[in-house]
Amino acid sequence: MAEVAAAPTTSAAGKRPWVTPQRREALIGYLFLLPWVIGFLGLTLGPMLFSLYASFTQYNIVSAPIWTGFYNYHLIFQTDNDFKIALFNTFWYVIVRTPVHIIIALILALLLNLKLAGTNFFRTIFYSPTVLGGVSAIFLWIWILNPQGLINRALGIFHIPGPNWFYDPTWSKPGLIVMSLWQVGGAMVIFLAGLNAVPRTLYESAEIDGASVWVRFWRVTVPLLSPSIFFLVVTNIIGGFQVFNQAYVVSTTASSNPGDPAKSLLFYEILVYTHAFKNLEMGYATALSWILFVIIMAITAVQLWLSKRWVYYEG
Repeated sequence: MAEVAAAPTTSAAGKRPWVTPQRREALIGYLFLLPWVIGFLGLTLGPMLFSLYASFTQYNIVSAPIWTGFYNYHLIFQTDNDFKIALFNTFWYVIVRTPVHIIIALILALLLNLKLAGTNFFRTIFYSPTVLGGVSAIFLWIWILNPQGLINRALGIFHIPGPNWFYDPTWSKPGLIVMSLWQVGGAMVIFLAGLNAVPRTLYESAEIDGASVWVRFWRVTVPLLSPSIFFLVVTNIIGGFQVFNQAYVVSTTASSNPGDPAKSLLFYEILVYTHAFKNLEMGYATALSWILFVIIMAITAVQLWLSKRWVYYEG
């Protein structure tokens, strides 16, 4: 007669113990996650909710906010001409800078992906400014783009009159874009990683089929780099809408008013800063911030929707 297998032992009360290995592992995971949760609730979500409330109030930081409903938003859209100027300047900067930044980063990555002597040295040289940024680098570029600076002197060798850059409303934003190319190395590294992930067999197959270098670039390289391009487009657009340090330092160096010359560098974040910390109109500034948040989220959502049409994920 077969022996009856013994039943698994349980606790004295006939129930499974509360602290099982699975629950212990989950508890440890939650404990490790707890500092981030506390930081997110206290330093991100909490201030966001308060700023949303403050956007419907008259709030000058030093006294209690007074509820005014949609009055701040009414003023922004109906009477604030600086809002329209800042929005135009910011969109102009984003639309022009984003493709220039990505194209130059891609060209550098393609050149530095060639198996030539010294490429590691040049990779380091081009990436170094990414970690050497800050106000000191901005002042360096103010000196370089001075009407008597290095770039205008170089143009003078070819008898080309150099612009006034940050002192001319026509050239101030292009000058800021030239300055931003100083840190193109971060995007270049992302493209280099994408290029190294492209299978060599695809290039060999295309070459056997008689595809030219240009065809191989458009039919093989670009499709397989589309995830990197998409990532850089999204991050560059978000970063472009949040431009502040460069424009503020440049404009206040040339003039006492942030956004000069002639408000050509009055970007959205500078407008928010002016209302929040110079005019102490924190309620108005938070309303501006939430409008920018909605704009960025809407543009990002459109990009995610359009990405299904052109972004190719291998496998």
